[in-house]
Amino acid sequence: MSAAFVVGQMTVKNPEKWVEYRAQVLATLRPFGGELVFRGEQVQAFSGVCPHPDIVVIRFAAVADAQAWHGSAAYQALIPLRQEAADVVLMTYGT
Repeated sequence: MSAAFVVGQMTVKNPEKWVEYRAQVLATLRPFGGELVFRGEQVQAFSGVCPHPDIVVIRFAAVADAQAWHGSAAYQALIPLRQEAADVVLMTYGT
């Protein structure tokens, strides 16, 4: 696998804390080459039901980079804030 994509689907519970989390998370990506591909809100479901209305996609050069980012002290320190701010499903996909 060459590239890895971290996909987060979320439902915001606390908008103020979500803004605080988003303001800090991008800096945790940089040391691992993480690049924000897009953030968006669900407009329509063509098939099935998605339990979360918001999505984020982050690209890394390799799965190992995504794993290193997620396990980093900087990102781990943000997880409690993320949990207060939103219900999040976070997955990694490789290409």
